[in-house]
Amino acid sequence: MQYYNNEISKKYPQLLEYFKSGIYDENKNISHCLLFWGPDIQSQCELALDVARLLNCSKDGNDSCDCLNCKWVREQTHPAVKIYTRLDFKEGSSDEEETKGKKNINIAQAKSIISELSITSDYHRVYIFCDRDDEGNLLPLNQINFPEATSNALLKTFEEPPKNTTFIFLTKDKSDIISTVVSRAQSFFVPSVVIENQEYNLVEDFISNYWTTGRNQVLDFENKMSALIAEHGAMVVFSQIQNYLLSMIKTNSQNKPLFYKFMDDMKSVEDAKRQISLTPAMNIQTVVENLSFKMILQ
Repeated sequence: MQYYNNEISKKYPQLLEYFKSGIYDENKNISHCLLFWGPDIQSQCELALDVARLLNCSKDGNDSCDCLNCKWVREQTHPAVKIYTRLDFKEGSSDEEETKGKKNINIAQAKSIISELSITSDYHRVYIFCDRDDEGNLLPLNQINFPEATSNALLKTFEEPPKNTTFIFLTKDKSDIISTVVSRAQSFFVPSVVIENQEYNLVEDFISNYWTTGRNQVLDFENKMSALIAEHGAMVVFSQIQNYLLSMIKTNSQNKPLFYKFMDDMKSVEDAKRQISLTPAMNIQTVVENLSFKMILQ
């Protein structure tokens, strides 16, 4: 199944700009272990494949680059870029039904990866870990399909990989991966929705420089958000807050503490949108209170 998306840079321009600036730094200043988390595994895989393309590009990494490495990644035929799921490898078995019945990425797969990494490569090797069903639909990693035994077998490799090797994990929530892997990875929340309308004029006055707001002002922040919601509706206000955060992510890609702060807050707003969409919906005042405390106090 084709997972690469030629339009991925339009979906996540800020995230890809962050990775591109790190990759094209002379010291390749990004982690060799990346963890993408959020509700949209397909988009995470698209993002991971484009990171793999940037890591292997022999030119300047532009979306339209026609170098052989970029061509291979787009076609999903690059010899050093691999998507690993429980169904992609079965040690010592050619039985399709047995392979389909596999419940997890197993130790045999871990040993295969370790053995493969003992051989030098002319490329930047990228291993993308996730799950999929028999039809090829991507699914998130969890502690059932990526169990502790397999994780532990690869732990030293994750910690000290050979040069030019990157591991990328795709999951719904960081808590679904064992903590020893999470602690070794640089984590990025990947939003599920592409926000077409980039306006944030409704919220700009109260949210501008919100990260400098004192702890004793959190109730004032909450009241201003509640007033806007009463006038314009929660979804409109939350979407404009996300638009503001996206603009801050774009302009602060080199400021790692702020970048991660904005990414975490983006996830908190996404959670708030989900909570008011539940049946029955959570109390809006409770949602606003929780969101305000997370954005100001955390």
